[in-house]
Amino acid sequence: MSEKRAAVLLADGFEEGESLFVVDIFRRTGVKADSVSIEGEMVRGSHDIYVKADRIISEEIFDDYDMVVIPGGMPGAQNLRDCPLVIKWVQKFVAEEKYVAAICAGPMVLKEAGVSTGRTLTSYPADKYRDMFKDACYVDDNNAMDEMVVVDGKLITSRGPATTFPFAFKLAEVLGGNVEAVKNGTLYNALVAWYKDN
Repeated sequence: MSEKRAAVLLADGFEEGESLFVVDIFRRTGVKADSVSIEGEMVRGSHDIYVKADRIISEEIFDDYDMVVIPGGMPGAQNLRDCPLVIKWVQKFVAEEKYVAAICAGPMVLKEAGVSTGRTLTSYPADKYRDMFKDACYVDDNNAMDEMVVVDGKLITSRGPATTFPFAFKLAEVLGGNVEAVKNGTLYNALVAWYKDN
């Protein structure tokens, strides 16, 4: 069991796969993980799936974690971006050189927090995000398997729902999770091999 702990943020309109698969992979690999709502205990996903969050956001819980994860989904990512406590959390973690991870539309939170300038990152591959990150080194090759997850020090970003598994495994790996056993057990490695052959 890893001693590290991750917080996966939830806001109304969150992308269910990008959130729940990440929590699932963390827990399978032995990383302690909580879903943390920015509002109430029950949170509605972007496809009307309701989730009961483990915790509610507050400044008092920031130091309980080694990583904060920002999923996409609309309007979930916008709701996270517009939450002052989320911005404060991201800024604190970047300043303390702790892990910050974001996927799909989630990197807009990095922009709002002022931590993306000069960084190498990716997001959902749409023009509005490419334009948003003109002051960053934006990775944009949709066909490159090794660019589906972009690591820049303690900042880790990814593209969208279908890249959630490599994203989640990378996050679990850097936190010391038992990744290889779970990759084999979930058939992830078999899927990657198939992708490379087709």
